Amino acid sequence: MATIIVVLNRKGGVGKSTITVNLSATIAEALAGVEVKPIDWLAPVAALSVDPQGSASWWASRVGETLPFVFAEAHNDLETLKRLRDSTAVEYVIVDTPGWYPPEARDDNSGDPLGEGRVADAIRAALDNADHVIVPVEPEPLGWPTTQETIQQVVLPRGIPFTIVVSNWDPRDGEADRDDTRKHFTKFGWKVANTVIRRYKLHSKAAITGHVVTQYPKSRVAQECLADFTNLALEIQMTIVRQLRRGMSR
Repeated sequence: MATIIVVLNRKGGVGKSTITVNLSATIAEALAGVEVKPIDWLAPVAALSVDPQGSASWWASRVGETLPFVFAEAHNDLETLKRLRDSTAVEYVIVDTPGWYPPEARDDNSGDPLGEGRVADAIRAALDNADHVIVPVEPEPLGWPTTQETIQQVVLPRGIPFTIVVSNWDPRDGEADRDDTRKHFTKFGWKVANTVIRRYKLHSKAAITGHVVTQYPKSRVAQECLADFTNLALEIQMTIVRQLRRGMSR
């Protein structure tokens, strides 16, 4: 049975595709030496995109045969999304989702905040199978309300454990915005990752150069990029393990 991680935020441009692709690559590399494999094993990790704009898809196609995980577009494959939890071909499935516009308010205050349509159905199907949700947020106050609404309206009602990850933080901007962002969300009692994904040009150019974070040309900056995703992979994994232990103890 696969562990399903959905990367979600209604706001676009917060690093969802970067986290999906590079977290998948980092976990895949960590599991590459595992000897015990199911008969129908394809790869330890699969990344799926339900984003019709196809940012992650284009990135994966640029990497080509050296991509260390399985990648598939799934916004048109609702049946596969509904069966994610039953997968025995991989250990982890990480799902990239698009941003979306909230549906128009209704007088009776009802309706699904994801709205209607094929993409909304695909996000719902992924969330129905999710073990954990990663909610990326940039260290900019203008993005806080949308992120907060995503959690309150979409994640919390479904009872899915989640971790907020501060992404696209430029260390040259100082630590104040990063720390203020973390404080804003921890005041709700929400889990905010200790790991921060720093902004580097290597990430923004990776799709063009055809690399994932485990393949960046060796340099000090490349090591820092990889360290961010290695730490995030470990932190998310430990969070899921604790979550499972709590469930077993009840």
